[in-house]
Amino acid sequence: MAKHGTKKTKKVYADRVFSCIEEYAPGFTDSIVGYDHLSPPDLEKIFGLTGGNIFHGSMSLDQLYFGRPTSSYSDTRCPVEGMYLCGSGAHPGGGVMGSPGKLAAEAALYDLKKGCLR
Repeated sequence: MAKHGTKKTKKVYADRVFSCIEEYAPGFTDSIVGYDHLSPPDLEKIFGLTGGNIFHGSMSLDQLYFGRPTSSYSDTRCPVEGMYLCGSGAHPGGGVMGSPGKLAAEAALYDLKKGCLR
């Protein structure tokens, strides 16, 4: 079995992805000026992401919706007053959408207006 993250396996994977896109967007491959492929081991090494997981852990059933990161903290509030969870490990999970940050900001504003924060 090939080792993940080698230069050869990255190239094979990228070529496969480009080929799939090429089927729906002819000329795509020829339009590529350059690319960088970061495998999970690269992400772990460069950014310290355990297992190269960009979502701060598996998006398994127990980590979805109000189970993320645990049911006790799914509303973004932490046991430390004024501290809110807002990263990929917070509800509803990571991605480009920015929802964890929005939810944390809304909770902080709510607490501020209610006088819960000093």
